[in-house]
Amino acid sequence: MSRLMHVASGPYAPPVPVRELTAVSADGARLHVEVHGADGAPAVVLSHGWSCSTAFWAAQIRDLAADHRVIAYDQRGHGRSPANPVCSADALADDLEAVLAATLAPGEKAVLAGHSMGGMTLMAAAGRDRFREHAGAVLLCSTGSSRLVAESLVVPMRAGRPRTWLTRKVLGSKAPLGPVTPVARRILKYATMGPGSAPGMVEACARIVHACPRKVRYAWSHVLDTLDLDHRVRELSVPAAVVVGTADRMTPVVHARSLVAALPHCVGSTELPGLGHMTPVEAPALIATRIRELVSTYIGSQRIQQKEGA
Repeated sequence: MSRLMHVASGPYAPPVPVRELTAVSADGARLHVEVHGADGAPAVVLSHGWSCSTAFWAAQIRDLAADHRVIAYDQRGHGRSPANPVCSADALADDLEAVLAATLAPGEKAVLAGHSMGGMTLMAAAGRDRFREHAGAVLLCSTGSSRLVAESLVVPMRAGRPRTWLTRKVLGSKAPLGPVTPVARRILKYATMGPGSAPGMVEACARIVHACPRKVRYAWSHVLDTLDLDHRVRELSVPAAVVVGTADRMTPVVHARSLVAALPHCVGSTELPGLGHMTPVEAPALIATRIRELVSTYIGSQRIQQKEGA
């Protein structure tokens, strides 16, 4: 029945950051930012999804911070970032730009990884100058660019207007989630995770999602309902890899395949059998490995070139 914002121990307990700072977005929104790992190490920026927080990336942060500088931030209204009346895809892009400006040196490249709404954040920012300045490669986890409600499989009905209407009501509910109970865990597991998800994974996700304020969850559900970033995907010209679980009900495989077809420079697609929407929690080592591969291929060589030209 606890309302802890995250689990307190184990692999999904958030590690303590080296430092914390506040990035200020274009409209004055204040964003909580954490930096893990050593200065001067290759940079990774993590953008979480709807109703989550930096705690969602705990396993990747713990893994990558050993030899990377890992930057994670709370989306506006989530985690330790105060709520803001402006909720839009452009606001997500503004916020990412603010985080990049606050944490990376001019011209410094990073691998940017986004899960769900965090992946949509990367798409929304694809045409921005600061994104192009800093994005060396991206990882899109369990995400989509449009038709999120129409394609959702959370409601077990045949595709069509009745399912879309009911899905909109379910995902856009104003009802509070309440405490984390056995029933709440079962509901969250069904909607967002694969059937084989271990209890510790379910508990970690439940703590994070249930900590999201009801008004924030509701406000962003409307943004996701009408989201259309198809045109932005075609502007995402940096190397991009895609990961999805085959049992993802929130952003089913059809979204990942559409992204792979539309991305100008797709460098890999991974479909994980039996996994759900929460791939960074359900497959923590694999997601960290994908990020490492992108750093090694697209950031490491650039850093060597920079040193040689210094």
